[in-house]
Amino acid sequence: MPTRTSTIPRPATRRIVLWRHGRTAWNSQMRFQGQTDIPLDDTGREQARWAAARLAALAPEAIIASDLQRAADTAAVLSSVTGVPVQLDPGLRETYAGAWQGRTATELAETDGEVYAAWLRGEPDVRPGGGETRWEVAARTSEALKRGLAGVGPGGTLVAVTHGGAARTAVAMLLALPVECWGVLGGLSNCCWSVLLEDVRRGPGAWRLEEHNAGSLPEPVLTEEG
Repeated sequence: MPTRTSTIPRPATRRIVLWRHGRTAWNSQMRFQGQTDIPLDDTGREQARWAAARLAALAPEAIIASDLQRAADTAAVLSSVTGVPVQLDPGLRETYAGAWQGRTATELAETDGEVYAAWLRGEPDVRPGGGETRWEVAARTSEALKRGLAGVGPGGTLVAVTHGGAARTAVAMLLALPVECWGVLGGLSNCCWSVLLEDVRRGPGAWRLEEHNAGSLPEPVLTEEG
C-alpha cells in the first residue's frame, strides 16, 4: 500500500525532477562507475528512503529510471510510496566511460591527467576512456525524458531517476545552454535532484531551472523582483 503524504501545490506547467540515485560502494571509493552495474550500499538505500518520502509530496504522474540497478532500485522506493509504476529506460544510463570505469579519481589524474582535467572542466567533446561524449549522453537522455513526458498531463510532474553525469548534461540541454557553458553546472550529490519547469512564455520545448542539487522541495516563487 502506498504511504499517504501531503502534497505541495501543483504547478501551472509540467515539471521534471531529475533525481540522482543513492550512494554505492564505488561512489564512496571515488571510482568512475559509468555503466558498470553497481548496487546501492546501505547508506544509498537509506538515502533513497529519505528522499522518496519528500519527493512523494510532488505527486508524480510518471516515474522513469535508468535500468542500471542503482537507479532502478532508487526509483522503486518512490514507486512503493506513491503507487506510481516505474518505466525503465536505458536512455537514462550514465555515461559509458570505457577504460575509465572502475578506476579511482587519483588513478585517472595520474595516468590520464590532461584528458581527465578537461573532463572535470565539463568540456563536452571529451571521450572518457574512449566512451561517450557529454553531448551524446545529453542527446539520448533528453530523448528518454521526452518519452517520459508523453505520460504527463498539464501541470503534472515527471520524476526521472538517473545518474550524476547524465542528469547534468540533460539539464544543460533542456536549458539550451551553449555547449561551451555546460561546465558551469555543478554536479548532483547522491539522492539529490534538479527541478525544471516548462517555460511556456519562451515557447514550446523551453524549460527553466527551479532548483539544482536540492534536497528539499521547491517553494513557489511569489515574485521575481523585489
